[in-house]
Amino acid sequence: MTILAAVSDIFFYTKVRDALLPHGYRLERIRTQDEVTTKAGAGHPAAMILDMNDLTLNAFQALEQLKAAPHLRTIPVLAFANHEEVETWKRARELGVTKIVSRNEFSARTRELVEEVIGHQPTARL
Repeated sequence: MTILAAVSDIFFYTKVRDALLPHGYRLERIRTQDEVTTKAGAGHPAAMILDMNDLTLNAFQALEQLKAAPHLRTIPVLAFANHEEVETWKRARELGVTKIVSRNEFSARTRELVEEVIGHQPTARL
């Protein structure tokens, strides 16, 4: 199962890798805004992990890109952000993120959270 990881922070990316690879998941790293739709459309990912505080990639734009494409909008998105950023959490939910958690919770429960959002896949809405 492929998981897209839009996480440029090498520390968090390494945590994601270490949490998921031993359990049979394959990671596809997203490094640029253009890769959001190209990799999501090409690989049939089981989910996407999105760092809402990423300075390299605009997470809100990434969510908008996914939700605008009918064939991509059903990809579950697990996002994480600093817990004190209430507006970030609110906007992420408005844009259709499947689940958003604090950076600490994400770090502590990566695999469990990924498996939770994979099991929460909505039906396609055309």
